[in-house]
Amino acid sequence: MFASISQERAPNQTVDLPVDREPSSIPRGDTEGNWEYPSPQQMYNAMLRKGYTDTPQDAVESMVAVHNFLNEGAWAEIVGWERVFAKGLKEGWEKCRRGEENIALDAAREEMSGKSGDVNPRLLRFQGRPQELTPKARILQALGWIYPAKFETNPPFDRHDWFVMRDTPSGPKEVRYVIDYYSGPPEPTGEPVFYLDIRPALDSPTAAVERLMRWGGDVWWRASGGAIRENNKQ
Repeated sequence: MFASISQERAPNQTVDLPVDREPSSIPRGDTEGNWEYPSPQQMYNAMLRKGYTDTPQDAVESMVAVHNFLNEGAWAEIVGWERVFAKGLKEGWEKCRRGEENIALDAAREEMSGKSGDVNPRLLRFQGRPQELTPKARILQALGWIYPAKFETNPPFDRHDWFVMRDTPSGPKEVRYVIDYYSGPPEPTGEPVFYLDIRPALDSPTAAVERLMRWGGDVWWRASGGAIRENNKQ
């Protein structure tokens, strides 16, 4: 990530910024190893290249830390989707019909048992599209205009498209994920709050079914008293 951006000190730069790059937990799809995050110096140079000349130099290291944290969280969400659907819609529905709570519990059990290695998605490439709202974000903004008391919210401050290589029973398959980045009210301590909305892009009927299964399965599980039934069985 940002490998092509210079590590050289920028003109008029007055603060020394580190040039070390932190490795991520995100496997590369085009070669071995993991992606690397930008150094603070690369991040500052990237901000200048985009026209953000008023970026406080002493805040860049914190910006890099937030950037890395959000990307790690985004990847964890994508891996969660892949664990549900990489082996096909049939197995995916068996997980979705038991609700999001059990999907999380199953993932934790797989981590503890070492079975999570059966699903190995890899990030091929990514694209920042901050000026383009996703269809879902546009719908939410329209609902906020019509029903402000219930749906009003600020638009996402950023959007990324991540292209992931999924290992399926029939062979590798490229899946595009869309990520909307929202900011929320800060914590009482002043720390910023961010929300990420991550889902497969509607590039195929399969992706549409996956999204419907995640939403519909959880709604059905809760509305039909699935948790009560499972507790009674136990």
